[in-house]
Amino acid sequence: MKVILDTNVFVSGVYFGGHPYRILQAWNNGRLVLTVSKEILDEYGRIGRMLGEQFPRIKFGPILEFVTAKAVIVKAGKLHQPVCDDPDDDKFFACALSARCKTIISGDKHLVKVSGFRGIDVLKPREFADRYLQA
Repeated sequence: MKVILDTNVFVSGVYFGGHPYRILQAWNNGRLVLTVSKEILDEYGRIGRMLGEQFPRIKFGPILEFVTAKAVIVKAGKLHQPVCDDPDDDKFFACALSARCKTIISGDKHLVKVSGFRGIDVLKPREFADRYLQA
């Protein structure tokens, strides 16, 4: 199953655990295909490095390198019109459309609000884990 993780889910999984961590584990174990665009990777890096200053015991650079090597990276096309109230979140839908990915995992209210856009579901991490990661 192809998924796109919004930045908060990705960095929460790296730094804090919980359902986002379970989702990252499922990807690492081959149960999911993480799909990203350059724009998403750039945001992962920017936010991850900022958190890395607060949590220096976790080395974010190697994690981002691992994502770059193992995730499916697509060239996201441009959206013809804004989708989210926060235009910075549109990159996740652009990536999903380019990758033909039907699932974005996010707790961001701007993304959740437009779940269903062009057949793309936006699921909160707990909802995704409960639905797809049960043993």
